[in-house]
Amino acid sequence: MVALVRAANRPKLGASLLPVGILAVVAMMVLPLPLVLLDIFFVFNILLSLLVLMVALYSYRPLDFSSFPSVLLIATVFRLALNVASTRIVLTEGHTGSGAAGQVIEAFGNFVIAGNFAVGIVVFLILVIINLVVITKGAGRVSEVSARFTLDAMPGKQMAIDADLNAGLLTPEQARARRAEVGEEADFYGAMDGASKFVKGDAIAGILILIANILGGIIIGTSQHGLSFGQASETYVLLSIGDGLVAQIPSLLLSIATAIIVTRVASTQDMAGHIGAQIGLHRAWVPVAAVMAIMGVIPGMPNGLFLTFALAAAAVAWFTRDTGETEEAAKPAALGQAARPSALPAPSSGSGGGSAGGSETSNAITPEDVTDYAPITIQIGFGLIPLIEETSGGALVSRITAIRRDASKAMGFVIPGVRIRDDMGLPTNTYRIRIRQAVVAEDVAYPDRKLALPGGGTIRKLRGIEVKDPSFGLDAVWIQPHQQTEAEADDYVVVEPASVIATHLSQMLYSHAADLIGADDVQGLLENLERVAPTLVESVVPKLVPLHVLTAVLRSLLTERMPIADLPRILEDLAGMSGRVSDPQDMAEALRRALAPQLLQQIAPLKDSLHLVTLSSPLEELLVRSVHGSAGLIVDDGLTRQILTQINAAEEALVAKGSQPVVVVSAQLRRAFAAFLRAHGVSAIVMAVSELPDNRKIEIAASIGAQLPPAAPAGGTKP
Repeated sequence: MVALVRAANRPKLGASLLPVGILAVVAMMVLPLPLVLLDIFFVFNILLSLLVLMVALYSYRPLDFSSFPSVLLIATVFRLALNVASTRIVLTEGHTGSGAAGQVIEAFGNFVIAGNFAVGIVVFLILVIINLVVITKGAGRVSEVSARFTLDAMPGKQMAIDADLNAGLLTPEQARARRAEVGEEADFYGAMDGASKFVKGDAIAGILILIANILGGIIIGTSQHGLSFGQASETYVLLSIGDGLVAQIPSLLLSIATAIIVTRVASTQDMAGHIGAQIGLHRAWVPVAAVMAIMGVIPGMPNGLFLTFALAAAAVAWFTRDTGETEEAAKPAALGQAARPSALPAPSSGSGGGSAGGSETSNAITPEDVTDYAPITIQIGFGLIPLIEETSGGALVSRITAIRRDASKAMGFVIPGVRIRDDMGLPTNTYRIRIRQAVVAEDVAYPDRKLALPGGGTIRKLRGIEVKDPSFGLDAVWIQPHQQTEAEADDYVVVEPASVIATHLSQMLYSHAADLIGADDVQGLLENLERVAPTLVESVVPKLVPLHVLTAVLRSLLTERMPIADLPRILEDLAGMSGRVSDPQDMAEALRRALAPQLLQQIAPLKDSLHLVTLSSPLEELLVRSVHGSAGLIVDDGLTRQILTQINAAEEALVAKGSQPVVVVSAQLRRAFAAFLRAHGVSAIVMAVSELPDNRKIEIAASIGAQLPPAAPAGGTKP
């Protein structure tokens, strides 16, 4: 036994012994086995079956014994090999007496069945019926259903893991571990479905081996050894029954272990603790004690026995009176704690009226309570929770995943995961988007309605809640679902509430992409590029361009939605600027012309025309004179309002037609005018005329400033 335990603690030794053991089992079926080894192996077979049963009992969940199907197969083959070896000895040496097949078989034949082969046959048949009809058949059915349900639920579990990962509830390492566990669970239940057939086949094989031993023994005893039919029957039936019982009892133990594993529910306790915690209910034991006491006073009943058990049940009810109440009271508290929004800390007790014996740790504030390092967070009110619940058809999480993927490809770096949190402090249908610690957007969505956006051919006005589309600022209306057909017939575009929030998030990701990339992210991009262009990376960063400077350059590009996917081109151009340009913003401005085609192909396909919004010549000359160095563009308030009004009107008209405008100005005005628009909340893309490629068709959609009155360049306000 000590050697077995030590071998189990040495994986390499166990790995080398297992193949040898399998070959030895196969050899037992062919080669004669000494009686001493046969007895040793029979006892070891019982030990192995008991060990498997105990491990199954003390497992917290089925996957804790994931090697069970393989162990079951090995134990079954080992037992069948013992049956073959013992059958050979019974048929060849059985005529010599009851001890011909070893001490274990003789002991079972004499002690368990008291030497009476008729009793032995009945006991053996009862054990086989219990094993085959009750335990094995039930365990096989449970294994089949569990395997089917587990495989059917596997895609949903994978999607749930992806949803938790995208919501920021899991780290990538935790998500990988969860996926591996889901795959292991599916493999385990599939293997158990097949392993249960081993147990069933083993029970059937036991019956056939018994019949073969009895018939073969009687024929051999009467024909070869001169025994009478009665002597041969008594001798060989006794040995066959003893042999069958020695094999059938371990088989029964393994069948019970199989049934325990396949019916086990994952828990934080072993099976005994799990069952004990659930049946130890005070309210259940009280009526049991009462009924047993009533039966104990009925005349003709074994009154003393019933009253004894009534007292025992009453004692259990007495000792569990507090446990049941405590657990029942704990359930609502646990549910309340689970329902508490993860974004909100637990309320602390006030300074007055608290108990003097309160623990200080209950009111402790940890750093996790006041810090949130999630790059992107969506806080939703209680009414929007159905949008993230899969059970109610919520599609917000999957939409956000698709948006992150598209934005990452467009911008050229991996957009961080989005954490979704319910916030009871928000109004019911309000959602809030945060980038780092700053709230960048807040609006309202209605999960039981749909947002209708008017098209070019819209005539009628729909009944509903009139709002501005949060993404593009267009007039829109939240309508009831039954109004969708009417709205689409009138050229409205109808959008699901999850898509409204997801599109709004997409706009914020593009607008605040510069806030989502840091030195660590840039270092990751460089390490990825280093696999294909190691010399380029090594020669530029940090020799010519330090990491913090490169990060500032990429942030400047992303501020104006310029993609950074072509990192090799960026590094090559920065290497050419080395020594001539030192300011990161100047570097970014110099890189724009090379990167502009990538931005434009995201705005419109190559074959389509670019819709440009230009400035009138007088207005552009005025604005150029209004640029004051680092102070930026300083314009009169009235002129500012008129410029913004005309740009917004032009942008809304183009967006309604499905196009995205590009504001085009002179190179010397571009940076200042882009900063001017951003300061006033206009997200339009501003490009210099020199940045437009020669191979793109253009179309002037609007000209700003044609009707503006002259205004003085000075004396205005800085945005």
